[in-house]
Amino acid sequence: MTGELNIDGVFLSSVLVSAVLALAASFVLRRVLSKVGAYRFVWHPALFDTALFVILWAAIVAVPSPLKF
Repeated sequence: MTGELNIDGVFLSSVLVSAVLALAASFVLRRVLSKVGAYRFVWHPALFDTALFVILWAAIVAVPSPLKF
């Protein structure tokens, strides 16, 4: 995903858009993992959450976008 996203004349970096999408997905996934009780098996929750965000961000960037910027 390269280029910029034009929203009513405001250009947003594709990095910013992908990071916001990854952050939203991370919040949802953290809530689900918390409800299931998966954090009982995690040694360092903050480190786990950071790694989860980075993995989701890489996955979002790796998926080709059908939109043309």
